[in-house]
Amino acid sequence: MVMVVIFMLGIGNFAVHKAVLESGHPLLGRMPWYVHMLGGRGTLVTEFLVLLAAMLLAANGWPWLVWVYAGYSALNLLGAWLILSNRV
Repeated sequence: MVMVVIFMLGIGNFAVHKAVLESGHPLLGRMPWYVHMLGGRGTLVTEFLVLLAAMLLAANGWPWLVWVYAGYSALNLLGAWLILSNRV
């Protein structure tokens, strides 16, 4: 069950991350050069590595990590909301 929750949170993280990348927000233009190397896709790879690490740790005896990943997802959602609603 923990794996399913982490996976579903990961799907949500990818969705908001993609929405921010496609928003064209001026803040994205101020990111370092390496963020733009693959059109921002490198950050999606980083997102995948975070998800993979969370799932591997949870599968190997760290079930409480779902709460840590849920907190990470909440911060991602808050950041995406701030960017997409032009509050930043």
